Formats: sequence, C-alpha cells, structure tokens
Amino acid sequence: MTKVSFGAHPFLLGFDQLERLVERTAKSDAGAYPPYNIEQSSDHTYRITLAVAGFSDADLSITLEDRQLVVRGRQAEDAETRVFLHRGIAGRQFQRAFVLADGVEVTGASTENGLLHIDLNRAVAESVVQTIQIRKG
Repeated sequence: MTKVSFGAHPFLLGFDQLERLVERTAKSDAGAYPPYNIEQSSDHTYRITLAVAGFSDADLSITLEDRQLVVRGRQAEDAETRVFLHRGIAGRQFQRAFVLADGVEVTGASTENGLLHIDLNRAVAESVVQTIQIRKG
C-alpha cells in the first residue's frame, strides 16, 4: 500500500509547505513545561499565555524563526548564594515553539503576575477574483 502525502494530492497544488509545517509542529512537542493557554479574543486576535513564575523579563526571549514563534527561558544560576532545604519550584530552562500561519503577526508581549502574554493578530485576507483570458493556440 502506497502512502499518499498531503502535499502530493492532485487537488492541493502548492501545499507542500503546509505538509512541512505539520511535520515540524509534530516534532516540536516540548512536553508540559511550562503550561500555556491559547485564547481567541476576537475574530482576528489571539493571545498565548505561558506560566513563567520565577523568570524575570531578562530570563525570557521571544523570537520568530521562519513562521515559528519560539519562547525560551533560562534562569541565571545562583547556587552559591542560596541554600534550599526543599526546592519544589521548577526553575529549569525551557523552549516552547508555536507555528504561526501566514498572515499572523506578533503584536506585542508582556509579563504580569508570573504570566507571559504574547499577543497575535491575523490580517484579514482580501477576496480576489481574477478572470483568466483564453488565448487561441
């Protein structure tokens, strides 16, 4: 039995990039840390919220790499100055990635009460109707 790939379907011309995005998304699973929410606040705006308690703004970085939004967190080591009798708060480094569709732009990011908010906006695509003239051969 031959497996037909999504991008090779005869009715989906030029969608091979979408298949690569789906494969990349499946490979980018980073587990459950840090937990996050994705909410839709209107028809064209979204917000990703990550729980980053214990991370300062300087410990966090947000980059957009080839339509992939990457959030990284790394805390500076201060093991010499602090002695923990119990350490239950996760302070490990992390990387969380989200693949953005074409037309989705990051409009800003902010931290509040241990949460990192990343705001997104999807541009409204214009409906285009084009008439193709037939030439005589």
